This record gives sequence, structure tokens and C-alpha cells, in this order.
Amino acid sequence: MSENFKSGFVTLIGRPNVGKSTLMNQLIGQKIAITSNKPQTTRNRIQTVYTCEEGQIVFVDTPGIHKAKNKLGEYMVNVAEQTLKEVDVVLWLVEPTDFIGAGERHIAEQLMNVKTPVILVINKVDTIKKEEILRFIDNYRKIYDFAEIVPVSALKGTNTKDLIDTIFRYLSEGPMFYDEDTVTDQPMRQIVAELIREKALKCLNDEIPHGIAVYIDQMKERKSGDIIDIDATIVCERDSHKGIIIGKQGAMLKKIGSAARYEIERMMEIKINLKLWVKVRKEWRDSDLQLKNFGYNPNSI
Repeated sequence: MSENFKSGFVTLIGRPNVGKSTLMNQLIGQKIAITSNKPQTTRNRIQTVYTCEEGQIVFVDTPGIHKAKNKLGEYMVNVAEQTLKEVDVVLWLVEPTDFIGAGERHIAEQLMNVKTPVILVINKVDTIKKEEILRFIDNYRKIYDFAEIVPVSALKGTNTKDLIDTIFRYLSEGPMFYDEDTVTDQPMRQIVAELIREKALKCLNDEIPHGIAVYIDQMKERKSGDIIDIDATIVCERDSHKGIIIGKQGAMLKKIGSAARYEIERMMEIKINLKLWVKVRKEWRDSDLQLKNFGYNPNSI
């Protein structure tokens, strides 16, 4: 540990789908947050930890800030907005664009009430020409007074080292919050449930994924120590969705299960026996009790 060891909490914010989870996985060098090309993939606060000689950054990944349509939506927005006030640095992730829409302006308004330094991260620069970047930087400068602006590609890892260095400039000297080999505070059950949900998101039609949750019924290592048995339930809101998730002769559920099993085995480095069930819980996204059961507890914000 160096003498001038720095540490602090950094949150990633941005509209749904700008690549927050991809960036966090890239910075940590390990997959913790699930990613998908569908909005509202991240629902809870996920903490991941980056440790190096210079210091330790605890990243708090939050759900995207958006206009809420139900209790789950309200919960997600509250989590994101509460986090802004509790961290040392805010990373605002955006896409390279000339058009700054209502969603982005809504975030800028939220940030006006925050004294935390805000670093604008323009993601997906691998999709544009280099000479265009300055124009996009200029556009964003007009809506907020940023501490720094850093262009990156979360997917390719471009400029992510610069981003880490920039963050450290805004952190004070402080203790190590986690052991240096810790990469997340997420319980293993939750990571497994999220990986199953990620595979379901990737395999299913657009209208179904928002209405699904996954919980782990049991997770048990066999006495032999070489296999972990996992029973998990995918919850959906309609009977018709249940049929689609199971698929013809169980084909879709099998597809989700084998994709999830492969990913879980890779992460846990042990053989997995995964069994999946599907249950219908109508309107669960508007039920306080159901939200609590699936790990979205408004009182824990």
C-alpha cells in the first residue's frame, strides 16, 4: 500500500442502455454486472471494487435514471438519485451525439442539486470518427459544468486507464474499504440470479424481459465438493409469458438454462447442476411485498 493511498466511492449514472455495466465490468476486469441491449437491465445498486497501488475505488452501479412508470421504476430512480449525494465522484456516461434529449437534460437537472464533482464519460467512441469527438464534447459542455470530460470505449477498453487516473485526481487519501482481492459486495446468490436474468433477457422477446425477476430457491454444494446444485425460479407477470419462457417442449427454458449454467460455471470454476422453474406473479412490479421478496426493498435505500 503506497503512503498516499487514496480511496473513495464513485457512482456511474446515465440513461438506460448507455453501457454503464459494460464499463464497470471493463474497469474491474471481471464480469459482475449483467449486460444486455435492453433498457433497465440493472435494478439494484451493485458495488464493485477496483484496487491498485495508488488506491481503491468502490464503484456503485445504479439503475438508469428515467421517468418511472410503476413502483419498481420509482424504486430504481430513487436508488439512483439517492446515490448521487453519497459518493465522492459521479461518472455520467453518455453516447456520442449531437442531439441532447429530454432524458439527458433531466439528469443534468438532478445534478444541479449535487455538490459532487461530475466527470462526463462519452462512451462508444469506437463508433465515431476521432475528429467528431470535440464537437460532442462542446455540445455537452453547454448543459453542465463538468469537472472533466473523458471519451472512452467500454466495449474495447479504450482510454479506461485514463479514466481511472482522472478519478483518482478527485479522491482524497483514505483507508482501504475492502481487501485487495475483493471485486464485489454482491452475495453469490444474487450474482447467480442476475446471470440467469441476463440470459433470459438475451433469449426472450422485447415485451417480456421487463416483467421478469429471478430468485434462487436453493444453492448447495454436494458432499463430494465437485458440483453445486442450484434451483432457481423465473417469475413473470402473465400466463402467456410463462408459455413463451418455457417454449415449445421446454426448448426456451433449456436454452436459457444452458447459457446461464455455462456463465456460472466459468465464474465459480466448478460444475453446476441448474434447475429452472417458471411462476406467474401478476403485477409483481407494483406490489411492495413482491418487490421486497425479489430483493428490491425501498426501505433499504
